[in-house]
Amino acid sequence: MPKNRNTFSSLARPRRRLASWVVHRVWAWAQDAGAVTAAHPGRLRFGGIGEGTRLAFPQGTVFGEPWIRLGGHCIIGEQVTLTAGMMPDLDLGPEPILTLGDGVVLGRGSHVIADTTVTIGSDTYCGPYVYITSTNHSYDDPHEPVGKQWPRMEPVEIGPGCWIGTGAVILPGARLGRNVVVAAGAVVRGEVPDHAVVAGAPARVVRSWDPEKGWQPPLRTPAPVPIPEGVTSEQLLALADLDQAPDAP
Repeated sequence: MPKNRNTFSSLARPRRRLASWVVHRVWAWAQDAGAVTAAHPGRLRFGGIGEGTRLAFPQGTVFGEPWIRLGGHCIIGEQVTLTAGMMPDLDLGPEPILTLGDGVVLGRGSHVIADTTVTIGSDTYCGPYVYITSTNHSYDDPHEPVGKQWPRMEPVEIGPGCWIGTGAVILPGARLGRNVVVAAGAVVRGEVPDHAVVAGAPARVVRSWDPEKGWQPPLRTPAPVPIPEGVTSEQLLALADLDQAPDAP
């Protein structure tokens, strides 16, 4: 006789719920245990890692750690690649190759490839899947496969306070000033001045700050209203509850 599907489903449901609960609990434990911090570096021995910095688990490819210095209170998302040098186990000299300032955020799946020096200034935030590299393939010889030709390397410098959008690419030789905004998907090369917004591939300046005129062209949305001094988190939550409450009769 064919099995009663309803009976089978009613037995399978509790088992699936239990399995789901176990998987999520184990994964949460692995994420906590596998995270890298200054107190719990695991197998990674960075040249420096500041207090409060955390590399989420699972990490991406990481090598050349002795030449990587991470500032304090950095947030490194899952599957982020951090490399110094063209390959593991090279002696890169006495100076750091890849340096992150304090408070840098690298979103999930981002890559920072530092074959020569890459510096990311403090409080720079990168969205997911950002690609920053100091190396580019050369194609001078038309008879040789591009991947076999010796690459070109140029230092990359990203100033403090920048915002780099999802999927942006920062190419060798790029020098970003302070508080630069890079639009999602932009491909940046060359020099970008302080307080500029760049977009496109190749990226170009689409908005900049003038000390006398403000943002040019002007912003199309009003500036956010700052939270008044002295307002507590409990008061903000209470205001949010009022906004969501239905109108009184």
